[in-house]
Amino acid sequence: MQNLARNVDVLTQGFKYGISGLMNLASQTSDPQSGVFFVNFNQDCTSLAVGTKSGHKIFSLNSVDHLEKIYENDSEDICIVERLFSSSLVAVVSLSSPRKLKVCHFRKGTEICNYSYSNTILAVKLNRARLVVCLEESLYIHNIRDMKVLHTIRDTPPNLAGLCTLSINSDSCYLAYPGSNTIGEVQIFDAINLQAKTMIPAHDSPLAALAFNPSGNKVATASEKGTVIRVFHVHDGAKLFEFRRGVKRCVSISSLAFSMDSLFLCCSSNTETVHVFKLEEPKEAPASEEVQSWMGFFTKAVSASANYLPSQVTDVFNQGRAFASVHLPFQGLRNVCAITTIQKVLRLLVASADGYLYVYNLDMVEGGDCTLLKQHRLDGKPDEIDGPTVSTTASATVETPAAAQTVQNTDSEKFHEMVAATESPPKGGFRLDDDTEFPPVTQRTD
Repeated sequence: MQNLARNVDVLTQGFKYGISGLMNLASQTSDPQSGVFFVNFNQDCTSLAVGTKSGHKIFSLNSVDHLEKIYENDSEDICIVERLFSSSLVAVVSLSSPRKLKVCHFRKGTEICNYSYSNTILAVKLNRARLVVCLEESLYIHNIRDMKVLHTIRDTPPNLAGLCTLSINSDSCYLAYPGSNTIGEVQIFDAINLQAKTMIPAHDSPLAALAFNPSGNKVATASEKGTVIRVFHVHDGAKLFEFRRGVKRCVSISSLAFSMDSLFLCCSSNTETVHVFKLEEPKEAPASEEVQSWMGFFTKAVSASANYLPSQVTDVFNQGRAFASVHLPFQGLRNVCAITTIQKVLRLLVASADGYLYVYNLDMVEGGDCTLLKQHRLDGKPDEIDGPTVSTTASATVETPAAAQTVQNTDSEKFHEMVAATESPPKGGFRLDDDTEFPPVTQRTD
């Protein structure tokens, strides 16, 4: 009981910090009426997963006006639920068993396998090649097709927030996590070749949020200070963009997310404003226009004085500003944002601790203030406004992280469901709704 209490305490405390694409809402900032612990978009923002005190739900994001619920399970309190693209594969962790990861086929209601770890699971990330489990001081990298543990990154800096992110691109399959808990270093790890790639000195303050772009060649970062967002090249760590989110101190960044074309980057925090940045080099205005503008004159003066002005001053004037913004009807609640195309139009989505999904229009040309199009409830009620140990079903036995690992895969068909889900979708799409396919993994007693 003491271990369980400690795990729940670590889980609750850890998510007081900003986490890219992931929220644990079982905290003082959550709405007790909503009962929402976790909200997250899947890798290509085609669906939304919600974990609550009474189970978990998955919603389709193919319409602005209607939020289609495609799955609901009310068996246990779910604090993490991650869906693999548009497949039927989900990874879930319950608040009552925070050290156990379950991988399930949600359409068939079957459990493929489950793994237990030595400490609380703080985050789970997955793509079609890898599944990563983040604990406070270690990361476990699994081959998603058979769930073998391929590599363990041990003795990472204390990471109570479970901050990490995995590229959704299997060909550029990189993992990013904090390289320090005192300064904002980003460790980039090659999850295919299982080796460290580069360390990026991103911020002076500890990291609060991380996000890869869809192709996996850029990584966005934010620190606990929360005023500056930076984008780096993954391969050499070169800084590509720097954006100023604001000047307020003690801003807690909730999430960072790229659009699928990597042209836009959105950032949400505990304030009422969501910022959208455009990843393009600023165009130089004509000389006459610059002269007539006081800001243009001042910027030129600062550039000319760059050699003797403090670097902090020149950095501020070189930082990009938000292209567009959203003013949320709340503040102080944890939330996660995303930019995706719905019905052939680019939309900005914000899911929050009050149990709502907000859908905004994003003007790709003019930017500016985004218009609220729809507000959906996530509780199923009508909208008010328009070294793990493998247990049981996994066909493997892995002892505690300090012990040796023994893996026995006796029947590859048991993981046929995993393999099918991780393959790139054929032209006809996945066939994960075919009941003749993907038999569940049977329970082992040895």
